[in-house]
Amino acid sequence: MKQFLSRLFRWEKGRQNTGYDKMLLGGGLWPNPFDMYLLRFSEGQEIPPHVDRVKSGEHYRLNLVLKQAKSGGQFRCSDPIYESARVKYFRSDVSEHSVSRVLKGSRYVLSIGWIKNGA
Repeated sequence: MKQFLSRLFRWEKGRQNTGYDKMLLGGGLWPNPFDMYLLRFSEGQEIPPHVDRVKSGEHYRLNLVLKQAKSGGQFRCSDPIYESARVKYFRSDVSEHSVSRVLKGSRYVLSIGWIKNGA
């Protein structure tokens, strides 16, 4: 719990080591393990194609694009459940996904993820 609280509302580097930043806004274990992040992409930042592995269960993610980059920063997903200009809903554990390099401006995303049927 102490580690969770120390990360809450603080910018940290994203997992893909490409320079984007994430801020933990919340999370929990009930009714399913979940997290909520604000993602920030500045010019030159991107996320390469990847999947988010989990030990068990199905990892779902809902991304809401709050601010689009002026150029670049496009989300790509191999098999989205639902996708529109600002809403991206997908299984991050089985669908390869990425964000193209932000060429101009910045991009902000509210990202909510949960694991269904996990142990």
